[in-house]
Amino acid sequence: MIKSYCYSALKSGAHRKVKFDIAVTGGTACCRGAVRGEKGREGKMETDETTKEELLRLERYAQNIPGGFHCCAEDPENGYPFTYISDRFLEILGWERAEFAARFDNRYTALLHPDDLAAGLRYRNAENSGAYAQEGDSIFRLLGKNGYRWVSSAANRVEWHGDGYIVGTITDITPYMELREKLEQQNRTQREALESANHNLLRMMQQMEKQKAQFAQTAARNMEKEKHYRQRLNRDALTGTYNRRYYEEVVRNNIGPSCIALMDIDDFKICNDTYGHHAGDLALETVAKAVRGCIRETDLLIRYGGDEFLLVLPGIPADYLRTKLEQIRDAVQKAVVPGYPHFRLSLSIGGAMQTLADPMENVVRRADLLMYQAKNHKDAVAVDTQDSRLAAQEQVLEEKPVILLVDDSMMNRMMLTSILGGDYRILEAENGKRCLELLQTKAGQISLVLLDINMPVMDGFEVLRTMNTNHTIEDVPVIMISSDDSEEAIREAYELGASDYVNRPFDAKIVYRRVSNTIKLYAKQRRLVQMVSDQIRAREKNTDVLVGVLSQIVEFRNGESGSHVRHIRVITETLLHRLMELTSRYDLTPEQQDDIPLASALHDIGKIGIDEAILNKPGRLTAEEFAVIKTHSMLGAEMLHKTENFAEQPLLQTAYEIARWHHERWDGRGYPDGLKGDDIPISAQLVSMADVYDALTSERCYKKAFPHETAVQMITDGACGAFNPLLLLQCLLDVQGELKQEILQW
Repeated sequence: MIKSYCYSALKSGAHRKVKFDIAVTGGTACCRGAVRGEKGREGKMETDETTKEELLRLERYAQNIPGGFHCCAEDPENGYPFTYISDRFLEILGWERAEFAARFDNRYTALLHPDDLAAGLRYRNAENSGAYAQEGDSIFRLLGKNGYRWVSSAANRVEWHGDGYIVGTITDITPYMELREKLEQQNRTQREALESANHNLLRMMQQMEKQKAQFAQTAARNMEKEKHYRQRLNRDALTGTYNRRYYEEVVRNNIGPSCIALMDIDDFKICNDTYGHHAGDLALETVAKAVRGCIRETDLLIRYGGDEFLLVLPGIPADYLRTKLEQIRDAVQKAVVPGYPHFRLSLSIGGAMQTLADPMENVVRRADLLMYQAKNHKDAVAVDTQDSRLAAQEQVLEEKPVILLVDDSMMNRMMLTSILGGDYRILEAENGKRCLELLQTKAGQISLVLLDINMPVMDGFEVLRTMNTNHTIEDVPVIMISSDDSEEAIREAYELGASDYVNRPFDAKIVYRRVSNTIKLYAKQRRLVQMVSDQIRAREKNTDVLVGVLSQIVEFRNGESGSHVRHIRVITETLLHRLMELTSRYDLTPEQQDDIPLASALHDIGKIGIDEAILNKPGRLTAEEFAVIKTHSMLGAEMLHKTENFAEQPLLQTAYEIARWHHERWDGRGYPDGLKGDDIPISAQLVSMADVYDALTSERCYKKAFPHETAVQMITDGACGAFNPLLLLQCLLDVQGELKQEILQW
């Protein structure tokens, strides 16, 4: 390509215009020119020596600069043709000169990436050149032999002999741009990952909040159900008063002063024998109503036995006791049994005062003796206030609990004494050896040990090991209090039996609260242990507890919660109550009526002897597996029959009946003995229906729960075997509304 340029040269002291053509061929600039005289004459001549020098200087400059130098003619229509390209420019793009000239037709724009035209041409006109010069380099892509390369370009417009040119340099920044793109991609990836994580976290938090709300609702419902169940469990179904269970679990631990009265309905057996059990039930209800009419809401009326009621009157003055009991006796005497106007009621009442330190069971025992004194006369009240005993026992004061401080630092012991000394008696020991000596000499007197770790003679860990060896740790709680807050020290302390661990420095209020809570907890545990021991020694008072424990064991092995046992008891009690209202056909004493719901908890005790794999199999049992399951009836009966003093225990005998025959059916198609009709004890019949109903309405590992209506329909249709028509057609149907409400609470 040939391009003409003008250059003003100074020669021999006179300015002359030199016109020259630069031909770019293979990247080499070749020049030829003519001298234009002052009068416009032209003539051919060899290129002026000065012009050659200028061109050579330009080429040397281009080769020496760090970037790739280029010069383009200001000719947008022809794509800004190159007038000069340095070797470095070609090196950056990877082209050979001949290849470059042939490939791009010497046009600058042919090198530019289509998306980068604006950036690549930003300097290439007179209007923009000055403005862009203030903004720094331009960045764009030029086509190289191996693809586009990112370059940074500094360029400007110049005039040479009246013609415009674009001169500039390019710097290869492809590695930087690739790195920047990689980093930007990483940033985008990280940003997306972070956004995704935030989204997932938000979703999880929303789910947790939802689950928290659901859990709160479930907990509230469960608490309400538990409250309802407790109310049902602690209430006598017939009279609506509290029952014997409530006395054993709650009232028995009450502390006075209170009035305790035992009341017995006179000639109640004659009433039952003469008028029937229905009249007897009405009599019990009438007595309970009359007594409630004479007492406060805070007083406790308990059905203590079949026809016996226990009354607890907190805060009644001793001199008012007889007056209150006479009021109750008179109210019962005036009460009328509905439907039996000729039947007159009377009470024999024994009353005694409970002092501050008098155990409830002792007072009940005295009231019982007084009640039997009153029964010698019938319709009478016998009272023993025991004023002298009350006066003496009210003077008894409890000693402050004793705390043993074990620390080699006197300052630490003084600090702890100032915190605890107001409410506790303090003993001090300067090392572990002295601590063990005091524990031995003050056995049974020390309520808690505050123990340091690092001490001379014997450290705290050695003290704990010794207390474990001699079992002192079982009776005396230990709180470690140390400046060693390492995980190893804390773990070892707890493994050796420490109840708590307090780090120094500590908050005085926190230390006091921890000490107080630990002492109270251990005191409560000791009381509970004593209660359990008393219940074990008093067989008549622990039966319910033992039955509950055994039934829970059975249900645990069977993969069920304890709810099944509770359900069976409530259903059985409901059916039994209705049966007693409907007929006197089954001559059940009040004691037997109490025993049947209690003994129902042991109906499946024989499952203790069944393989858990069969008990908890989710699918249908094989014939062989079902045969194994059926053996639980006899296994349970044998267990109960082998119990010590079985013949003397009516409760065990009732449990035996239920365990053995609760799978018998009215038509004789049950097992294990194929009993038929009323050959099946009524206790077993009641539990049988209760068991079937609960099995249908409860979820099992092998089935979903059926609605109440479906369960009743299946039973009445005979889908679950044949039942006593009186139970089936009368009792079940009569109480189905009540049962439906019950299962809604479960």
